Formats: sequence, structure tokens, C-alpha cells
Amino acid sequence: MARISDKFTVRADAVINFGSCYDFVKTVPDESVKLVITSPPYNIGKKYEKKSSLKEYYKNQEQIIDECIRILANDGSICWQIGNFVENSEIVPLDILLFPIFQKHNLKLRNRIIWQFGHGLHASKRFSGRYETILWFTKTDNYIFNLDSVRIPQKYPQKKYFKGPRIGELSCNPLGKNPSDIWDIPNVKNNHVEKTEHPCQFPIELVERLILALTNEKDIVFDPFLGVGSTSAAAVKNMRMGMGCEIVEEYYKIAVERTKLAMDGKLRTRPMNKPIYDPKNPKINLEYEWEITKAQAELFNKQPAYGATV
Repeated sequence: MARISDKFTVRADAVINFGSCYDFVKTVPDESVKLVITSPPYNIGKKYEKKSSLKEYYKNQEQIIDECIRILANDGSICWQIGNFVENSEIVPLDILLFPIFQKHNLKLRNRIIWQFGHGLHASKRFSGRYETILWFTKTDNYIFNLDSVRIPQKYPQKKYFKGPRIGELSCNPLGKNPSDIWDIPNVKNNHVEKTEHPCQFPIELVERLILALTNEKDIVFDPFLGVGSTSAAAVKNMRMGMGCEIVEEYYKIAVERTKLAMDGKLRTRPMNKPIYDPKNPKINLEYEWEITKAQAELFNKQPAYGATV
């Protein structure tokens, strides 16, 4: 079995195509993909895009979204991670602009996830932007959602009921809590362990949470705007098949290399659920991370599954 193919096949661990997603997606069979996840160009003139009118941008996005919905399985999900189009300090929220495209297909919006981060360009005529959004749609009401796979540490993992019929029992899910729809995950800047040449790189932690929650092992995960391969790397790292397209040769080569490293367990990534670093309290960060890890390990080993009978 080929490790990485450049054409669609189910006989590979990953498919990475050097070319246009608009051409490649036509080779993908109907309802064959469980998760589409991407961060498309924002129409602001980066190396990998040609700036156009918002009308033309909408038309191009509609073309690829229509195809992505065609190839999406009935129990699959589509996650469109997007920010703002900015011109002369005026912003256009692209998730709102593109929402009607998904709506016309009767997709069901499950969450509008806010991804917040601490670093970015500083604005001078408005407040500095420090968040983007992920629109998570499903094709039907019968969709994959593995919450237990993406739970995050409880703030007080040993907290127990202090009165009532369940006194002394744990008052929270021992596997962790629901991450909610606001995600505080560092974006990839110069000192990030995952940094490559790409100026707008997906953090693997962000993609990994969606892959684990919305797919099962061996499912196909497709990213039409693959960039440097964060989606394909996160997919193969978690026993899924990563598939995507990239038109910039430099980024394509990096995507292939990062995906191979992920297959071999050698790709350096920021661990999921690692606390945000606080330069004022570096020791507290380390102690917190250790205590949470230790407490959860004990709970996994000693406690029955949440809701289970003993």
C-alpha cells in the first residue's frame, strides 16, 4: 500500500495533490469523505491567492463548497475555519458572508466555534483582532460526535459532592469536561514548535480536536486548501487518511514531509490541552500541567466509566 499518493485512492495512508482543489475534488466519489476541514484563503493577497472582488471570492468559495458537500458522507461533518476580509481597516466577517452557501444545501450548523489566540498583527484604527471562527456543519442529524475523545482537564478533577445522596462521589466527569465552543489555542507564530514557511498555518491541536471528535479511525479527512499539511499530518497521526491539495510547490513539499514525519511518529507538535504559557508564572504552568496529568491518570485507572454501573 502506498504511503502517500498524489491521486485519489483508498489504498494509501494519505493523498496529497500538487494542484488545484477545484480540479482534484472532481475525482473524488460522492459521499466518500467523513470530514472536510479547511482554512481557505481570506482574499487579502497572500502568496497562495489572488486578491479579487468579494463577489468573485464568493463565487469561487461556492464552487468548492458545493463539491465538498457532494463528497461528504451522510454522517459526516464540514468545518470551515475563517477570519475576516480586511480593507482600509474595515472588516467583512467571512463566515457570515459564506453562511448562505451551506444554508442552500440544508446543512445543519452545530456550532460556531470561536478560536481565540494571543498573538497577531496590531491594529491602529480598530481593536486588534484576536479570534477567528469555525463553522461546523453536519449533513444530517445522524452524525459522528466522539465527545469523550476530546474532553479537556477538569479545573478541579477531584471535586466531590459534599451533601445529598451522592456525597463523597465525584461531581464531575472523570474523563474531563466538554471543551465548549470557545477554544483558547495558540496560533502558529515564530516561536511555535510547528512553525514553517507558511504565513497562516493551522495549529495541529486545533485540527486534531475536530478530527478526533468528528471521525473514526480509517475515515477520510479532506482539506481542499492544505497549505503545509497540518490537516493531513493530524489525520495520519490519529489513524485516519489525510487528503488535500496545494498549489504552491514549496508548501506542497513541506506538507508531504510533515505528513511522513507524522506517520513515523516524529513530527514535533504542541500537545493537545497543554496549558497556555504564562511568562509571569512559568513554574505554576508546569505544576498545573503535572497535577492535571497525574490526577487524570489516577482517575482513568481507578474510576469506572462515567455513567457506568458497578
